[in-house]
Amino acid sequence: MKQPFSATLTGSDSQIEGIAKPSNSYGSKNAWQFDSIDDSLHLVIVEDEKGYWHRIAGTEPYFSGWTDELAEQIKKQ
Repeated sequence: MKQPFSATLTGSDSQIEGIAKPSNSYGSKNAWQFDSIDDSLHLVIVEDEKGYWHRIAGTEPYFSGWTDELAEQIKKQ
């Protein structure tokens, strides 16, 4: 069973601390949602059938590297 965990993304000025948790709301077996502690960032990524991760929802502005950064942390869990 996938469990929520503390995650950190790299912002333009500092690290963004938050919680990553599995999400069933997006019709995928492997969708994850990241919400920052200060509620400034929301990101949802999903893994496709080939193992590639894609951003499917979230706040703007968005750094494209966040998808890979969060995916790496998910894989380590």
